[in-house]
Amino acid sequence: MAISASISRLAAYYKRHGFPATLRRFTLAAKRALFSNRMVLLYCDLSTQYSTSADLPCSLKVERHRSQTDVNPRDLEEITKFWNPLLSTRNIKARFDKGGSLWLIKSEGQLAGYGWTLQGNTVEPHYFRLGPDDIHLFDFQVFPQYRGQGMNPVLVRYILRSLAEDCRGRAFIEAAEWNQQQLASLKRTPFRRLGLATKFTFLKHTIVCWDDKQAAEKHRQEDLNNASTANRKDAKIPGLRV
Repeated sequence: MAISASISRLAAYYKRHGFPATLRRFTLAAKRALFSNRMVLLYCDLSTQYSTSADLPCSLKVERHRSQTDVNPRDLEEITKFWNPLLSTRNIKARFDKGGSLWLIKSEGQLAGYGWTLQGNTVEPHYFRLGPDDIHLFDFQVFPQYRGQGMNPVLVRYILRSLAEDCRGRAFIEAAEWNQQQLASLKRTPFRRLGLATKFTFLKHTIVCWDDKQAAEKHRQEDLNNASTANRKDAKIPGLRV
């Protein structure tokens, strides 16, 4: 599935930019996958965030959508046509079906970027198990004409403060080690570095290699605690065996 999605994205890129640009992109992606695939994991305690939605500049607006039917069709078109329309449409439906939220940031009424959140779960196998009150932030994008204006940190900060109103868990996000631009952007948010890890899938099993042994041990213990909490909650449901 992941291979077919990558091929589909590459084909869409080829249609827009031609063979030379596609070859350069493919070569760069291959180098990153083989030699620079470590991810920097970051976290934020939502209990330390306070809702200050009024701190947005008057020219910016953030919208949260929990279903596809709530999203303006024009905004959906902007999101899907940016990469691969067919694949993007499929991903959007799958994320909403899992309970994800789509956050849009607009400048002067025009869509400038977006990001996704999912509580207690992740779309793909993650580096560790999330607790029921934990939030995963993923797939953030700022459109080219709005880059360099600090849109991404503004959106991330707004999301964290909004989520803190109803959730007291932790928020998690990750960025590729080579993506210095994204890491610099996240430094302007409340996120703090957790550790460095590499993830790969073998025979449908996800294997995580931590470069930071302390972070690995910490999250091994948190996995056990989350599993124990889940079992205690399940035990309260009549007729359910644990």
